[in-house]
Amino acid sequence: MGLFDFFKKSKYNQDLRRQKVLVLGLSKSGIAAAKLAKRHGADVYLSEGNDVSQDRLHLVEELKELGINVEYGGHSDKFISKSVIAVTSPGIPPHSDIIQKLKSHNIETISELEFASRENEENKPRKEFIAITGTNGKTTTTALTEFILKKAGLKAKACGNIGIPASDLIDEKDLDWLVCETSSFQLEMTEFFSSLISVWTNFTPDHIDWHNGLENYFNAKAKAFKYSTYSVLNAKDEKLVEFANSLQEDKDSIFFFDGNIGDNCCYIENDEIKYKELGDVETVIKLSDCPLIGHHNYQNIMCAIICAQLAGNYNGRIKTETIKNAIMEFKAPAHRLEKITTKNGITFYNDSKATNPEAAIVAINSFNNTDVALIAGGRDKNTDLTEFCDAVKKHIKTVILIGEATERFEENLKNNGFNNIIRENSMQEAIDKGIELHPDVVLLSPACASFDMFTSYENRGEVFREYVLQRV
Repeated sequence: MGLFDFFKKSKYNQDLRRQKVLVLGLSKSGIAAAKLAKRHGADVYLSEGNDVSQDRLHLVEELKELGINVEYGGHSDKFISKSVIAVTSPGIPPHSDIIQKLKSHNIETISELEFASRENEENKPRKEFIAITGTNGKTTTTALTEFILKKAGLKAKACGNIGIPASDLIDEKDLDWLVCETSSFQLEMTEFFSSLISVWTNFTPDHIDWHNGLENYFNAKAKAFKYSTYSVLNAKDEKLVEFANSLQEDKDSIFFFDGNIGDNCCYIENDEIKYKELGDVETVIKLSDCPLIGHHNYQNIMCAIICAQLAGNYNGRIKTETIKNAIMEFKAPAHRLEKITTKNGITFYNDSKATNPEAAIVAINSFNNTDVALIAGGRDKNTDLTEFCDAVKKHIKTVILIGEATERFEENLKNNGFNNIIRENSMQEAIDKGIELHPDVVLLSPACASFDMFTSYENRGEVFREYVLQRV
């Protein structure tokens, strides 16, 4: 069944006037979806399963003032019954009691991302989505793509998992492109999400508990490509190359990055990034001119180049020089191998977003023939550490461990033949020790969640940044 056939058959009507729409969760995305539904004429009921703290009660009052019905502390039958559709927040897993209850009531349940996409079909002209997913690299690729498009004069804005829900932007007049970071949580509850360009940066195990298995995690990501016009995939990821073969679309609409494959791709040759479309090749930028370090960031750059070139095909070709200059001006998003400062011969990098070993390996592999002191540890995700230990042995001189994972990380590192390990009790002590060692680089790339010592990976990165700048 095609996208528009679905809309004809579904009891969900694109014209929301006087239809009852249920929104789950007083989250940023839930609030955005509720407001979008209300603007489009729906009778909106927002239901939050948890109690609402005093400092968030103003959000409830703001929604009520807009004519949106709000409840919290549970999901009542009054809010659920007779809903034509339910829009769920990404924090609610598909196997939760409320999602199962909605299924038993035959109420179609979709993500805020899909709701925004469906409502976008009503806009004249509609906005074009560029959907960017992957286990790692999503945020940098999303931010860089937005930056290039804006530098080229296109009316574009980053949204989705990067911070601004797509529903907040659907009705914005002076906007043509939505560059949307899409998480597996958002994609899990989509069926008919439509994008012009969909990008899959890489695939490694993550969020397996939430999705009830690795296959479900992969299938959730794959939903971004069901109704995409162009698919952009990682040539170095065997799983994604295999996935490309399963796509039932014109092969000219599939673009690979980081490999000279076929007539449509972006790849590295002779230390230059080259772009090929329909067999025509041009050099975009030298690696030495790229401000982002590490091969993973070169992959992010290649993704953004493809997206910019394809977007340019719709708005008039974007000059290669414009793309090159935008890449050279771009600064890495916070907490993603973010250069903080260089002082007294030591360069400090904040990679607090590396909340799993795979992400930390990417950062570690960015440094060759360099004296690196790595600060790692936090709340352990109990994933296999073999590849992490191998990367440390190859690229790191000293590991400084903090947090709950210290014991297991030290044991695994020693079992793999790496013994230059120091334990510290706090981030501040770890930084002090790193400065005392006087390496070329002090790298925070924890390979763990932050919740044993910090409120979030952002909070962890901010503590690192503030103390580094205070100390040096």
